[in-house]
Amino acid sequence: MATSAQARAPMHLWIVGILTLLWNGFGCYDYLMTRMHNTDYLKSMMPDMDPAVALSYVDGLPIWAAAGWGLGVWAGLAGSVLLLMRSRHAEIAFLLSLIGAVVGLGYQMAYPMPGLTAFMAMGMPIIIILVALGQYLYARAMKKKGVLA
Repeated sequence: MATSAQARAPMHLWIVGILTLLWNGFGCYDYLMTRMHNTDYLKSMMPDMDPAVALSYVDGLPIWAAAGWGLGVWAGLAGSVLLLMRSRHAEIAFLLSLIGAVVGLGYQMAYPMPGLTAFMAMGMPIIIILVALGQYLYARAMKKKGVLA
């Protein structure tokens, strides 16, 4: 009767898992509020911009850019949950999130929403892509170390 005992998860896994859950949870919240045309939310996030401009831009996204955005946020949330569950599938979920972020945000960087500040048009998308890359690399490293099974 052989049993394999999985190594105890390092403390940083729980810290990273909870932080990514909060980060990706906010991304999903932003996605839902924007897709549901919640103008109060949009006003709170972009007080200097008319919500109608933002909604017109989002509604006019090409299907592939909109799909990239959705894939990025929802696969990121799945990756966070899978990471906390110590599942090896966290790596692929974070990879899909990274691909979605590059596709969706790549379009938004090439064709920014009118009226956005330079930081919101270029800086924030780069930060989001770098965080997605970091999540993927972290999950890949934890899988290689045998922390994710």
